[in-house]
Amino acid sequence: MGSSFSLSTCLLALALTVSLLFTSSSGHGHSWDPYTDKAKMIHHDGPMLTGKVKLALMWYGDCGKDIKNTMRNFIKSLDLPGKDHLQPQVTRWWEVVESYQAMMPGAKPRKSPKIKVKVVKQLTNKSYKHGKVLTLQAHIPILIEELTKGDTSVIPVIVAARDVSIQGLCNGKCADHLLTEDPKPRPYIIVGNPETECPEECGWPFVPAKPGSKGPVLKPPSGNMAADAMVIAFASALADAITNPMENGIYHENSATPMGPAAVCKGIFGPGAAPGNPGKVQTDPKTGGNFNAHGNNRKRFLLPAIWNPATKACWTL
Repeated sequence: MGSSFSLSTCLLALALTVSLLFTSSSGHGHSWDPYTDKAKMIHHDGPMLTGKVKLALMWYGDCGKDIKNTMRNFIKSLDLPGKDHLQPQVTRWWEVVESYQAMMPGAKPRKSPKIKVKVVKQLTNKSYKHGKVLTLQAHIPILIEELTKGDTSVIPVIVAARDVSIQGLCNGKCADHLLTEDPKPRPYIIVGNPETECPEECGWPFVPAKPGSKGPVLKPPSGNMAADAMVIAFASALADAITNPMENGIYHENSATPMGPAAVCKGIFGPGAAPGNPGKVQTDPKTGGNFNAHGNNRKRFLLPAIWNPATKACWTL
């Protein structure tokens, strides 16, 4: 009886520790209202990523082909428009991210140069070698080293399977751009999977929002809720990594934490967006899938609104 009680106590303590660990990291400022507050993106003297940006992807756990293919197709679509030229294109969304180069010192008054993003390495870890609860201090640095082998020219991207939790996600963030705590910090991206982890927050607008919210539930354009929601989250984190890679670049200063181009427009996908309502988007007449961007190979995506330097306001396709 005593040993059973002791074990139960230890398990409860562990559960509370994990709960506190994952709730201690606040989101992009819960007091921020993207529908009424006006962002002011400012350059803080640091760099932004330009030219060729190389990504190294780690699929941690059994991510499945739908998630892998959807995310890879999105990355390809950033600078490779569809041959059918249907509008609007993912490339147009990416041009707004590229336009942040005009905010850098010494920028010339012309169209911003292209930023080409390419996946140069992929690694799949189906063995859950480091468990199913990944922490930023104990596990992520090891995964980055396993993925990059010390190559600092690539941006590591850790993508979680449905049964994997990553510290810092689920509370206002479904993916994030962060820096390692090494003597020489490097940027990286983590992407959570909303299939079982906080689907109401990170699966929206493809699943019903939290109780009390009103608005339509959209149908994922690829047919896979997790895959399309992860593209939304990854797109936001990627835009943040490009414009603010070392956390001293271009961002909006919020009382809780700096906010990137998509974070300040969170929840907006089309005209008429309101709390719980993503706004007006397109519908595929064949599949019923909802989207706002055409990509490469006839793929369609739902992309988040981002702050446009030209209009100084949230912008959608």
